[in-house]
Amino acid sequence: MYSVNYHRAASVADAAKLLKSGDAKLLSGGMTLIPAMKTRLAAPSDLVDVSHIKELQGIKVSGKTVTIGAATAHYDVANDEKLRKACPALARMASHIGDPAVRYKGTIGGSIANNDPAADYPAALLALGATIVTNKREITADKFFKGLFETALKDGEIITAVTFTAPAKAAYEKFRNPASRYAIVGVFVAKGKDGVRVAVTGAGDDGVFRSKEIEAAIAKNFAPDALDGVKVPAKNLMSDIHASADYRANLITVMARRAVAAANA
Repeated sequence: MYSVNYHRAASVADAAKLLKSGDAKLLSGGMTLIPAMKTRLAAPSDLVDVSHIKELQGIKVSGKTVTIGAATAHYDVANDEKLRKACPALARMASHIGDPAVRYKGTIGGSIANNDPAADYPAALLALGATIVTNKREITADKFFKGLFETALKDGEIITAVTFTAPAKAAYEKFRNPASRYAIVGVFVAKGKDGVRVAVTGAGDDGVFRSKEIEAAIAKNFAPDALDGVKVPAKNLMSDIHASADYRANLITVMARRAVAAANA
């Protein structure tokens, strides 16, 4: 490991100031950054640790409004009683991320900031119509996720929380890689006052996306059989050693059908 300066930020304002030092990177759970540093894929001059900032931690449920601090661990998302009542789909999804070590250290803010094309949270927030709150502004999920490992975040911008309105019904189903537990295909469906939203992760060659075909089908009838005969185009889907684009296209419909069934259960 090469030399790096470590800073423990005391507040969001302190973290923003420290980010101006050299080629500084934020560190929360470190589930992505630390492995990247070990393999020399990343070489920041400074690490700014935000995992101890209290204002970035915790979950609040006020009526139908859910707010989750950016440094809240997957374990806490999975086990918060108020969240499990307000949006059980999100809590259940978090309980299946990685393994226990990952769930205890990984954070929701770190996951969406990295925007891995096979991560679970991007699909959840996109389907829930969430808003990503930073130290400078608020960004809707539709505008936040830009592409593979790319977001709307600008230099010096720090995610502080995510917020969304709890849906009437929601569920997430994924066909996971048995080794990494990342989604080969994951589908999050949500039905709320503004209609139906369906987001897909693990399949798009440009990252997470909404499936218009599935949304149109279940908007008319929120039931698994509404997807009979619905096909998702393989164009713009990934092909790799795990699955072809055609296979992923079929899996999207299968996972969506399961998700709708789970949401209605």
